[in-house]
Amino acid sequence: MERLGVLGGTFDPPHLGHLALAEAARQQLRLEQVLWAPAGHPPHKRVHSSARHRLAMTELAITSHPRFALCRLDLDRPGHHYTADLLDLLRVQYPAPAIIHFLVGQDSLSELAKWRAPERILSAARLAVYRRPGVKVDWEALERVAPGARTRIDWLEGPPLEPASYLIRELVKQGQPIMHLVPPAVGSYIKAHRLYQASPGATG
Repeated sequence: MERLGVLGGTFDPPHLGHLALAEAARQQLRLEQVLWAPAGHPPHKRVHSSARHRLAMTELAITSHPRFALCRLDLDRPGHHYTADLLDLLRVQYPAPAIIHFLVGQDSLSELAKWRAPERILSAARLAVYRRPGVKVDWEALERVAPGARTRIDWLEGPPLEPASYLIRELVKQGQPIMHLVPPAVGSYIKAHRLYQASPGATG
């Protein structure tokens, strides 16, 4: 039975925390492959660099990992992109009995009840959730919109996932080093293309 992981996000930029999450899921859930799916036009999140740059950085981040692959489904379709739609499209490509695990941190799980069509997300995939100490989940609210949600979750264990993309962008803006937070090729790309700098037009 095929077991597939899906890691979605803006990857603005992709960082070592993303890689740690993907690798923890691959090992602990025995996944054949983890698909990285950069968002094209996320409806509720601002992007700070173009889809072209985010795609290139994602490719650089995963190039040395044979079990990681790029998924362009969100990038190659028009309009706003929702996780439920992405997973429905992946279900067409990977029908049952293949198992799809959608990878998130516990902070994202705590907000899942507010996402678009959480019941469709949990119908199309299991959630692989990386624990974050101190993050509380309102199970009652989640079960109201997606009955049986608890039975669709697999917990991932590991050290704290740091850093966050917003922190990396802020460090770049301040001229601080980031090479300890991102894959070397991603750090070099950010520097070469002058991404996230304070000057206007630097992130085009």
